[in-house]
Amino acid sequence: MIELKAGAARLGLLPELGGAVSYWKSGDVCVLDTVSDPNLLAQKGHKVAAYPLVPFSNRVADGHFRFDGADYRMKPNFAGEPHVIHGNGWEHPWELELLSDDSATLQLEWHPPYDRPMDEWPFAYRAQIRFDLREESLAVGMVIENIDQRPQPVGLGFHPYFPRRSGVKLGFSADTVWTNDEHHLPALRVPATGEWSFEHMRAVTDQAIDNCYAGWDGAAFLRWPDDGLALTVSASPAFRHLVLFTPPEKNFIAVEPVSNMNDALNHAGVTDRGITILAPGARLEGHIHFALTAC
Repeated sequence: MIELKAGAARLGLLPELGGAVSYWKSGDVCVLDTVSDPNLLAQKGHKVAAYPLVPFSNRVADGHFRFDGADYRMKPNFAGEPHVIHGNGWEHPWELELLSDDSATLQLEWHPPYDRPMDEWPFAYRAQIRFDLREESLAVGMVIENIDQRPQPVGLGFHPYFPRRSGVKLGFSADTVWTNDEHHLPALRVPATGEWSFEHMRAVTDQAIDNCYAGWDGAAFLRWPDDGLALTVSASPAFRHLVLFTPPEKNFIAVEPVSNMNDALNHAGVTDRGITILAPGARLEGHIHFALTAC
């Protein structure tokens, strides 16, 4: 594990475990929760606090999509579901490219194996993630580059887990939200109003949400009143979707800035689905900033 330091702040990184974050602490306070999800098979039961999503976020239905006249089928990587989830970047070791006391850059270069080209993502890419820690903030920069000889459809995302303690409150603005069918795939796009709305900051209660919001304005606000702590999440225009996961039986929530809607590879008719077609040598880049304040 690598530890970055900035004043009283500490950030643990696990390059060999899919480029994951192990922890983010501000003094004695854990800003991120550590979660072991046995369904994420490649994490092998290890606890992580966040991890990168490349070359797409969330599910691809049955691991199948069609692109540029060809059909592609990938093997499921999430226990109990036939789908492929969160790309394959989190399944592989990342290399440490640059390191200082308060900054680290990790890189993954993926090439489909010749004997099993469709077990995972069928295109070659290079991904980088940079972490810049300050005493009261964390900046995360992500880049994916097409190093294949063919165009490829890609997305980006970041999956942090936040503690559910102290009656955590959440606020953000989005235009719409996708409801899910019985297979956890997008069904209907509805206005983000009523019980779906977090326009006015409110407590995260027992409402079970595992949905993707579209038309997100790039800002989200979390507050832990009993701790006197608040967090502002700011994302660059590459991230115009937000996945919210609030399992009632768990001690965490996930607030995930992502570029693409769930199962975006199979929704070519949705004009703002968030998939970018990268020509060979082209790149997609996005930035997320987490700022801590007292409240």
